[in-house]
Amino acid sequence: MRIALVAPPWVPVPPPAYGGTETVLDTLARGLSRAGHEVVLWTTRDSTCQVPRRHVLDRALGTASGAMASELRHVVGAYAEMSDVDIVHDHTLVGPVYADRLPWLPVVTTNHGPFQSDLSALYRATSDRVPVIAISHHQAAGADGVRLAGVIHHGVDPDAFPVGTGTGGYAVFLGRMSPDKGVDTAVRVARRAGVPLLIAAKMAEANERAYFDQKVKPLLGGDVEYIGELGAAAKLELLGGAIGLINPIAWPEPFGMVMIEAMATGTPVVATPCGAVPEIVVDGLTGFIRSGEESLAEAVGRLGEINRRHCRARVESAFSAERMVDAHLEVYRAVIEERRPPTLALVRRAGRD
Repeated sequence: MRIALVAPPWVPVPPPAYGGTETVLDTLARGLSRAGHEVVLWTTRDSTCQVPRRHVLDRALGTASGAMASELRHVVGAYAEMSDVDIVHDHTLVGPVYADRLPWLPVVTTNHGPFQSDLSALYRATSDRVPVIAISHHQAAGADGVRLAGVIHHGVDPDAFPVGTGTGGYAVFLGRMSPDKGVDTAVRVARRAGVPLLIAAKMAEANERAYFDQKVKPLLGGDVEYIGELGAAAKLELLGGAIGLINPIAWPEPFGMVMIEAMATGTPVVATPCGAVPEIVVDGLTGFIRSGEESLAEAVGRLGEINRRHCRARVESAFSAERMVDAHLEVYRAVIEERRPPTLALVRRAGRD
């Protein structure tokens, strides 16, 4: 199969640091290629994903740019070169709209955000032409009026995640500096549990810095440290040494890559029951799902009860790159078959009927 993947132009693939969508795209692209398919990734020139790549833009635009004209230029350039592919898997926002100009081309898209937002109107307007892949059942439940091609959980390559010992004596928060992610809650939970906390978080945009200054910075010191945004190798080392990941999200997050990345290193997760968390964490087996700071702190104190081998096994069975690739190939084949023009014999028969 000849597959074109269109990445958003905001962050390189793979991301140098924070970037869940770009991490998934890198894993998917390489997995499809390993499975024997011809893959071309439309991204920015500074990307390093190890598959054939094409680009319009020299550098990623950054998540704070909001340069929609540049995203459209990126998409137009990509679709102009699609005559030799069997299917396009588009991860941009404007791509599903632009795809209507090429009615013969099989296209599918993935929604990486919640449907209960402005995205809902976009996908309702375009999903008859470009069906949508959801990334969790919780997210899909909000896709009112949107034609879904399927639900496919994200995956990781377990071989790229060394299993850690968890002997670092600290808990970790890993993600974005945002109240939605619950960084300040993680600090209070760790303190209540009497466990040191290392915070590794993206803090590049104005709202992220404001939240840090107002809510997180006053809580730092002693056994709580902000260590900045980490690259891939440092992230794996941090996760592997942690007794657990504290992930007290405060919004209906459609998935949550950090949880499967932690479990891939053997590190259990303590999280709130928001969004897709119950689809990822098995309460009592790979971590704990709790509401309220007191209950979360009590769960952190019980992390020693979790067998790290169970965390790793959960990822290998439910969230592997191989499983994710196979599920996408099933969707691709269905979309291609749907767009396939009728044969001449069927056209003649329809005319007689």
